[in-house]
Amino acid sequence: MTDHLQHTKPVLYINGQWLAGEAEPMSSYQPATNEVLWQGAAASASQVNAAVTAAQQAAAAWSEREVSDRLVLIKRYGELLSEQQESMARLIGKETGKPLWESRTEVAAMIGKIALSERAYQERTPSEVNAEQGGRRVLRHRPHGVVGVFGPYNLPGHLPNGHIIPALLAGNTVVFKPSELTPNVAEKMLELWDLAGLPAGVINLVQGGADTGKLLAEHPGLDGLFFTGSSRTGQLLHRQLAGQPHKILALEMGGNNPLVVGEVADIDAAVYTIIQSAFITSGQRCTCARRLLLPKGKIGDRLLARLIAVTKTIKVGAFDAEPAPFMGSLISADAAKAMIAAQAHLLALGGQSLLMLKSLSPNTGLVSPGIVEVTDISELPDEEYFGPLLQVIRYRHLPDALTLANHTRFGLSAGLLSDYVQDWDYFS
Repeated sequence: MTDHLQHTKPVLYINGQWLAGEAEPMSSYQPATNEVLWQGAAASASQVNAAVTAAQQAAAAWSEREVSDRLVLIKRYGELLSEQQESMARLIGKETGKPLWESRTEVAAMIGKIALSERAYQERTPSEVNAEQGGRRVLRHRPHGVVGVFGPYNLPGHLPNGHIIPALLAGNTVVFKPSELTPNVAEKMLELWDLAGLPAGVINLVQGGADTGKLLAEHPGLDGLFFTGSSRTGQLLHRQLAGQPHKILALEMGGNNPLVVGEVADIDAAVYTIIQSAFITSGQRCTCARRLLLPKGKIGDRLLARLIAVTKTIKVGAFDAEPAPFMGSLISADAAKAMIAAQAHLLALGGQSLLMLKSLSPNTGLVSPGIVEVTDISELPDEEYFGPLLQVIRYRHLPDALTLANHTRFGLSAGLLSDYVQDWDYFS
């Protein structure tokens, strides 16, 4: 099939119809090989408008359905996802580069979200009718309306799914814009929603990059926006929607996350936890540890030596390699270059490489994990390096560690490893 035909194939889902995009051509790549995996075209301004309009027109009938009726269709989606669990896991692995074992856990989480959302809905949306003097007081929960869901590339199924399912269950309609780096996973998700029998317009898919996202976010017909992604983009959306309190805005962004280690007797257990926190998904999770704070002295020295030795043994490979690697590819060759540049920047500022992050295959996202000691950098950049690059900072006392941990303009998660309950009490 020619590139022209590939770029004109139907990749948008609007009002129950598959349509070709009318804006710029798009491609996604298998990051471990840089081979083209998917091609299509982005949604035009008129198509974004059509998607929002379709969601608006479907909103009344969808919200008026009984919750039990909406749940039947959502559970049918879950059944279809279960039937195609392995094919979905392989698609996620191909498009993100993550190993199959990890993609399989992502699909399992997508399926599990349905039962979690059903339980949460029942717990959080009770109706109340109370007699008042001269009348009565009634509490009911109503859908918000049309919500936009912006999905990320690192967990392209699980994270948008975590917004879409509760939104639909509550009676909202959805316009979904996935990351331009993982359009194929999104397309497969919408195929399953279509097969599940959702009415036309209840869920819509618009493909595209930043321009498409801007068109959707600024659309006056949008009643809410759920975003998962970088702090920079989240802040832009926050400013874009400022002064519109009638629109719900949920932002789940990145962080320069600290992991503090106190006194621990089981060095191997601590190293296992650090590696899981820093290098899972090749460091491409918003909750990954970015800064490791270790005590100065023999305990910290022993742990650091063991961490370096074990990290050297981490297997990196293609998503379907056998035996399975712990780390797969970064999302793109550009992401790999960005991590190499970040490491070089830290070294230029005075950091000491304890284990070099290296490119493992030219023009791909395959890199080895890296560890840099940055204790002596006087002006340490407060950045989220979104990859397998761990910064080590040595400290003398726990209060000092917490001061260093909190020295960030943004944060999402923090961790502590310690054998002493008083450290946990102080940390929390």
